Amino acid sequence: MRILLIEDDTVLGAAVRDQITADGHSADWVHRLDAASEHLRTIPYDLVLLDLMLPDGRGIPYLRALRGRGNATPVIILTALDQVSDRIEGLNAGADDYLIKPFDLAELTARIGSVARRYAGNPNPLIQHGDLEIDLAARSVHRAGRLVPLTAREWALFEALLGHPGQLFSKAQLEDKLYAFGAEVESNTIEVHVSRLRKKLGTSVIETERGLGYRLGRG
Repeated sequence: MRILLIEDDTVLGAAVRDQITADGHSADWVHRLDAASEHLRTIPYDLVLLDLMLPDGRGIPYLRALRGRGNATPVIILTALDQVSDRIEGLNAGADDYLIKPFDLAELTARIGSVARRYAGNPNPLIQHGDLEIDLAARSVHRAGRLVPLTAREWALFEALLGHPGQLFSKAQLEDKLYAFGAEVESNTIEVHVSRLRKKLGTSVIETERGLGYRLGRG
């Protein structure tokens, strides 16, 4: 997934960014709401992580304005504001989840996965695809009963295709989901990941539309 992190605390922001990237997602990190608006205007994010107290404004009015413009990108609030009234205000403003600081980074990973599954239309983390048994929560794949180890990038690519069966993704779209803004991406990176996934999960797990892109295969 391509995730926008809006957080002005440099220590926490760095820890969250590192967790996101270790999970195989791409993370763009900004410290201000005006920078977040610039990113959201140009990049189709899969998720936003939003702090509520930022140098140029508060996150709740920003979220309300975002929803008012019709932006339906999932949003998880990350904040030290822990009153029930704060959580109610955040959820009523359009947040999909609310995580109180300090939080465990593993819990953040779980919350991100849960929100992503809900938006994909299937909150069940267990999926059967051909001879593959997939646990989205545990980020694991078993093939014919045997665990198949995937790298973070391989998992992120497979998860992106798995979340949208039948949808054709261009190479550029998949690069956007795997790499942050400004990151250097070698020209054959996606092809390499696809090749490795086919070797591990079966040649038919990913279909290629020559010159157009990739989609989830029938398994």
